[in-house]
Amino acid sequence: MICSCSQPGRSLRPKSRDLPIIAATLMRTAGILVTFFGGVVAPVFAHDPGHPELNTWFDNLRSSKGLCCSFADGFAVSDVDWDSKSGHYRVRLGNNWIDVPDEALITEPNRAGRTMVWPLQVDHQIFIRCFMPGGMG
Repeated sequence: MICSCSQPGRSLRPKSRDLPIIAATLMRTAGILVTFFGGVVAPVFAHDPGHPELNTWFDNLRSSKGLCCSFADGFAVSDVDWDSKSGHYRVRLGNNWIDVPDEALITEPNRAGRTMVWPLQVDHQIFIRCFMPGGMG
């Protein structure tokens, strides 16, 4: 006999007593995703087919910590998720404000036009590898 997932007369629908468990699991998963991605607006892909002229620029973008794209993916952040005070920057990622180290600041003109950050997570701690404020170019 070939293995069959259904048995005659047995419904594949969840039983009503299981629905609260399923709903709670889905809500927990959604909460984790919102918490993790909450401060990050949208990834910026260096090889955007709409802007191939920026590919080489993204590939060579660096801070004093080294190449930005070598260890981390860059993301554009909205204006409400970063600020500056006394010449220092901070960025909000996952509902936490993180100070941008001076050596992570990209000082060349911003050809992408948007504020961008390259976070790196190590042992559940977020470090900023590169940061580029918008409107520099």
